[in-house]
Amino acid sequence: MNRQSGAESALTKEKRTTRTKPALCNALLSLLEEQSFDQVTIRDITARAGIGYATFFRHYVDKDALLHDVTASEIRRLLGMTLPILYTVDSRASSQALCAYVWEHRKLWAALLTGGAAATLKEEFVRAAQRRAAEEQVFESWLPGDLNVVFSVSAMIEIMAWWLRQREPLSTQDIARIVDKLVVMPSISATEPSS
Repeated sequence: MNRQSGAESALTKEKRTTRTKPALCNALLSLLEEQSFDQVTIRDITARAGIGYATFFRHYVDKDALLHDVTASEIRRLLGMTLPILYTVDSRASSQALCAYVWEHRKLWAALLTGGAAATLKEEFVRAAQRRAAEEQVFESWLPGDLNVVFSVSAMIEIMAWWLRQREPLSTQDIARIVDKLVVMPSISATEPSS
């Protein structure tokens, strides 16, 4: 094999990988809208993605590894919405946008927050939030910085998980009000709440 055909082969493989992983992630997201993670099989995922069964294993060892990839991506997306709430002037509107996003993707977030991966998701979410907060401009708060991030993210996750488990869930406006009053306002206050 000459160098040029070897380089072309590597480029072709890279292009396939660039298409395959997103296809698998999107397939899993789509399937999670219809059924629980435990019910989803690798064959379901590959069929939905239009990818061969064996190809799945070139990218992931099992469906949990794929879920981890999907979770990391969703955490980044939600963090992109969550942390700015702590820096905004209109925290209620920002909380409303966050809750609307979670509600719009509620089957996915219910699977992530209330399923078997919930503890791992929470730990990863807190770690990612701590990294992101360290990079962002720090605002003045009565809580120590690291505790503020851990509290805010953990409380927000617990509220969202509780909300998504309810038989008759509160409206996004009601949850946004709760998030704003219980999580955001205490976290951004420069003074300690009065006793």
